[in-house]
Amino acid sequence: MISVVLVAAVKSIALVVMVLLGFAYATLLERRLLARFQLRYGPNRAGPFGLLQPFADGIKLIFKESFMPATADRFIYLLAPAISMVAALFVYAVIPIGPEIRILGTPVSLYIADVNVGILLVLGASSIGVYGVILGGWSSNNKYALLGCLRSSAQLISYELAIGLAVVSVVLTAGSLSLVDIVNAQQRLWYVALQPVGFLLFFIGALAETNRAPFDLPEAEQELIAGFHTEYGGFKFAMFYVGEYVGIITMSLLVTTLFFGGWHGPLLPGPLWVGIKTFAFACLFIWIRATLPRVRHDQLMAFGWKVLIPIGLLNVVATAVIVALVGG
Repeated sequence: MISVVLVAAVKSIALVVMVLLGFAYATLLERRLLARFQLRYGPNRAGPFGLLQPFADGIKLIFKESFMPATADRFIYLLAPAISMVAALFVYAVIPIGPEIRILGTPVSLYIADVNVGILLVLGASSIGVYGVILGGWSSNNKYALLGCLRSSAQLISYELAIGLAVVSVVLTAGSLSLVDIVNAQQRLWYVALQPVGFLLFFIGALAETNRAPFDLPEAEQELIAGFHTEYGGFKFAMFYVGEYVGIITMSLLVTTLFFGGWHGPLLPGPLWVGIKTFAFACLFIWIRATLPRVRHDQLMAFGWKVLIPIGLLNVVATAVIVALVGG
């Protein structure tokens, strides 16, 4: 019993360290890639090849002056960024990064838990992040932050429906809500081949869920200053920042798990395949940001409700019919 608890604790600590390092270097990757797209160098002075830049940024944020609006709701104001960060980290408990391996003869699974409703837990935990956005904008007692949080929450809730419909198609195809079972079901054929519509719905929804271009409306400086986190600075702003970038890694990992076979791939070890695929999708997120212009808020809402959701419903119905016919 003690060994089981010890292994779970070691895996949890290792996972948190990996995710936080991934967040730190995702910020550097984005700055370097965006610089290349814009024909400039990007940060390259802190350490060899600029690799210490994330630590310099972290130290700067920690020692920045911590302020709070005099009319803010103190407790909710402090709680909101913590909700965003914890919700982003929580989902990693059930996302597998590799198959079961043996260490010194002992079988060790490369995930914290394999629950039979894993994908529901991921969707539920990511939905909690919306509360951080709403509470952060409302508690600041600033009309621009309030408008920003309302716009952000409308965007997040609308595109979660499209993501949910894409996930339902995958669950119908795999016949399980467990992420480990979904990956195992793709051993011979990745679901991007069986569910191309579901993949596009999920990926577009992921761009909107992580507030990435062309759906980066929460930070539309022209109308909203900086949106729901206008009144946040220093370490409190950094927690919102962690939530956003960890969300990019999470969505890249979920696309890999649900549609690109997870750890399955030739020659290389399973966790390495997961890392390669996740890295490729994170780069795609950045490439899209450097390429596409921002859409208007009414265009964003119309695209979500009038295009993505009807297509998602049709895809679910078609998948259900095909699964019923094949199963029968």
